[in-house]
Amino acid sequence: MKILIREAKIIDPKSPFHQQIVDVKIGDGIIEQIGKNITNPSDYKEISHSNLHLSQGWMDSSVSLGEPGYEDRETISNGLQVAAKSGFTAIALQPNSFPVIDNQSQIHFVKQKAAQSATDLYPIGALTKNREGTDLAELLDMKNAGAIAFGDYGKSLTNANLLKIGLQYVQDFDGLVLAFCQDEKIKGSGVVNEGIVSTRLGLKGIPNLAEELIVARNLFLLEYTGGKLHIPTISTAKSVELIREAKAKGLQVTCSVAVSNLVLTDEKLDGFDTRFKLSPPLRTNEDRLALLAGVTDNTIDIITSDHNPMDIEHKKMEFDGAKNGSIGLESAFGALLTVLPVETIVAKLTNAKSVFNVTNSEIAEGKPANISLFSTDGEWIFAKENILSKSKNSAFLGTKMKGKVIGIYNNKTFIEA
Repeated sequence: MKILIREAKIIDPKSPFHQQIVDVKIGDGIIEQIGKNITNPSDYKEISHSNLHLSQGWMDSSVSLGEPGYEDRETISNGLQVAAKSGFTAIALQPNSFPVIDNQSQIHFVKQKAAQSATDLYPIGALTKNREGTDLAELLDMKNAGAIAFGDYGKSLTNANLLKIGLQYVQDFDGLVLAFCQDEKIKGSGVVNEGIVSTRLGLKGIPNLAEELIVARNLFLLEYTGGKLHIPTISTAKSVELIREAKAKGLQVTCSVAVSNLVLTDEKLDGFDTRFKLSPPLRTNEDRLALLAGVTDNTIDIITSDHNPMDIEHKKMEFDGAKNGSIGLESAFGALLTVLPVETIVAKLTNAKSVFNVTNSEIAEGKPANISLFSTDGEWIFAKENILSKSKNSAFLGTKMKGKVIGIYNNKTFIEA
């Protein structure tokens, strides 16, 4: 598809056009021309919008789609369309399907399902067989089939020795291990952040310590083994501090934070609404501010939507029994713009490509076009009509948003939001 983007502000520090307002002409998937007042050929679709911005394509480092097995929650086809309309040219797919993505045939299956999409799908293979934390999965086979990393989404490895062996083993092929951090014994039957709000509501709490103990343990393991470790969706001030110290030591550790933990706090729990039952849980405003500071000083490498659709049967029930999870793709950019400057948001939504060793494409003439288009104008309230996912379990319903995603161009295709 051929398009001509009019008067877009480029947000790309690696581009010579950074912070410039220019036209961008794209034909057959290649950036043909960047400049002022480019003549519009009749066969090019013209894209224009007030306060239009353009950046390298965003990648979401943590997306669950259900398929195979939980298609009632989301399908790969619709999920990738949602991602495209939310501004993402790539997603990392979590292995928490049924069957679990823990072997090369499952990697091939999800990649084949995504083959014709504008948004690229990069599978994360399970670190352990069936995500059970007992035996390592077929990591090298999955790597050869296209897995970009290995982790048991939402599950913390109880067996520290297994994580140690995993970190050692993947170094043979420059693999990346993901380690969600939560001590299940300390979490116990907790369902929300332990604090004033949980006490007031009579809900069992999950102390910050449950996360921080495992973060500290996993960093000690990384220091012993070497290799590369990614800690997804941290949620506490102490976790930020621990990772900051580890990076200062020179350890190859990266981490992410979910949009929900940057924007919302446990004060949202007052209505016992299960849309706010998340893992990690919403924490205090003190933690939220520490996470924002970690984003700003680059301790936190990636911001993720942590998109995790749930069917209504597992959400519309008593708080204690409801499953964790919220959709997040559609609300990610608009929510982030209420708490962070646009340059920081773009940096953290594109940095997953560097962390997961995915080929990036700079904004320059002659390069493949892999771009996200957005505007920073306007304020609005996120409502049900803004939800594109099959599941409607959004923690951001009723939340004030800023800006707007205009669309993406990738794989020779323009998808308008």
